[in-house]
Amino acid sequence: MTDDGPAGAGPGGAAGGAGAGAGATPPRRVRVTSDAAPVRMPSATRGIALPGAASDDADAVYARALRRSQLRLALGTVLGFVVVVIAVSLGIALVPELDRIVWAGIPLSWLLHAFAYYPVIVVFALLYARTAARNERRYRALRDAG
Repeated sequence: MTDDGPAGAGPGGAAGGAGAGAGATPPRRVRVTSDAAPVRMPSATRGIALPGAASDDADAVYARALRRSQLRLALGTVLGFVVVVIAVSLGIALVPELDRIVWAGIPLSWLLHAFAYYPVIVVFALLYARTAARNERRYRALRDAG
């Protein structure tokens, strides 16, 4: 078996055989590498300012405080919601008199299971949105005053 050169090369080692003599050898392949490790340019900002704008340490502190406040609000809202939903569910399950009250042929416990949670969801959503907006207003007031 003979070495015909690179894959797809015709006789003589050149692709298609054009421009190469019958006895020409294909050029050696050389791997080119860089000696220096890739340099990563440091970011001029720390994620709270627009790219290219100067970053202020006070702004970073205020932004972190806002994120912590919003996270605390979110966790408190979820925890409160879960507690209320569990209380409503236990109330429906533990009060057997609700099954005796029938409206339009449907027991009241079924109606409460079907519709009692929506007002709870709306109340918690409104409270969360209102408090989150208040947190952001306070953040903007601190940021603009500083």
